[in-house]
Amino acid sequence: MKKINLCIDIDSTVTKPDYWVDYFNKHFNTNYKYSDDTVEEYLKNNNVDYKIFDEFYHKYAEEMHKTAEIRPDAFENIKKLEEFCTISYVTARELRTKEVTLDWFKKHDLPMSDLHMLGSHYKVAKAKELDCHVFIEDRYENALELTLGGFKVLLLDCPYNRNYTIPGMIRVFNWNHILDEIDEHLNKVNKESISIA
Repeated sequence: MKKINLCIDIDSTVTKPDYWVDYFNKHFNTNYKYSDDTVEEYLKNNNVDYKIFDEFYHKYAEEMHKTAEIRPDAFENIKKLEEFCTISYVTARELRTKEVTLDWFKKHDLPMSDLHMLGSHYKVAKAKELDCHVFIEDRYENALELTLGGFKVLLLDCPYNRNYTIPGMIRVFNWNHILDEIDEHLNKVNKESISIA
């Protein structure tokens, strides 16, 4: 059976997408609740521009990554995928957070073939280098670039990426849905019935 090369984003994909909210509210003295409101609308309505948000993020990045909770069913399904996929994590996190990131993966006993910390949201070049077959991502802009670059992308549903998909991009709603999509992809690649559920 041929394994596939699976690239997985980390923040809001393996972690819960609201991992930054408590830190945000304490820092800016706000009462944002993670909901169907988009992050962009909330920042605009509270006069928080991207420069200010980036400054906040850089200040708290290591602590936020250290305390982030894992998404439901992520552990179980990534462990199942390990047998059928070469798993690479491709993240926009900066290299300075590498130790915290590795500690977090060890804490949650998550399998990892390798870790690529780009310090940038541009992931197409790394996906090409890794000969990626399927990329799991939550940020629409990243998913769009990857899809246009010829990669199969599973866009994990979040309030800030709703109502956006293009051909070649598949919206998934949880890690069980992700497993089903990759199972289907494996069957096409190997032209046989494979069940990883």
